[in-house]
Amino acid sequence: MTHTDSATLRMRRAEIDDADVLSRFARRTFSHTFAADNDPADMAAYLALAFSPERQRGELAEPRRTGLLAELDGALVGYAYLMSGTPHEAVVAAHPVQLERFYVDHAWHGRGVATALMEAVLCASREGGGDVLWLGVWERNARAIRFYARWGFAAVGTQTFMLGADPQRDAVMRRAL
Repeated sequence: MTHTDSATLRMRRAEIDDADVLSRFARRTFSHTFAADNDPADMAAYLALAFSPERQRGELAEPRRTGLLAELDGALVGYAYLMSGTPHEAVVAAHPVQLERFYVDHAWHGRGVATALMEAVLCASREGGGDVLWLGVWERNARAIRFYARWGFAAVGTQTFMLGADPQRDAVMRRAL
C-alpha cells in the first residue's frame, strides 16, 4: 500500500466481478486520452468493441492475462492488463509479457499512482516468469512514451493499431525484467 495525498492506494488483482466497473473506467480513461485526436466514429467503434462488460469478463477469464487495479479508498483510479507469452516480432525473449493496457485516471496524473501501478506491473511480470516486458504505444502519445522511457523501455519496432477503421502506428517498446 502507498499513501497518495491523504488516501491509501491499494493494488490488487482484478476479478471477473470487476468487469462492469472496469468497463466504465476503461471507456472513460481511453476516451479522455484519445478522443480529442481521433474521429468520433472511430472512437465509438473502438470503445464499443474493446470495453464492453462482456469483453472485460472474457479478458479477465483468460488464464494468461492478469488485470491489476489501483484503488484509492476503494475507488478505481488506474489499471493495467498483462498478457504472458505474447511475442512481437521485434521482441526477442524466452518468456515475453505484454503490457496490453496501462491507464490512470486523469485527476491522478502526477500524484504517484502511475509509479505504484508500474511497480506492481513489473512485480507481477517477474512473478509470472517473464523475462521481457513489452508494449505498443501510439507514436503521437508523447507523454506515455516519456513515462515508459523513464522506466527503461526502449523502442524496438512498430505495429499497427486499429482504432475503428483508422490504422494507427504504435511504437513497440521493451525492457528486460
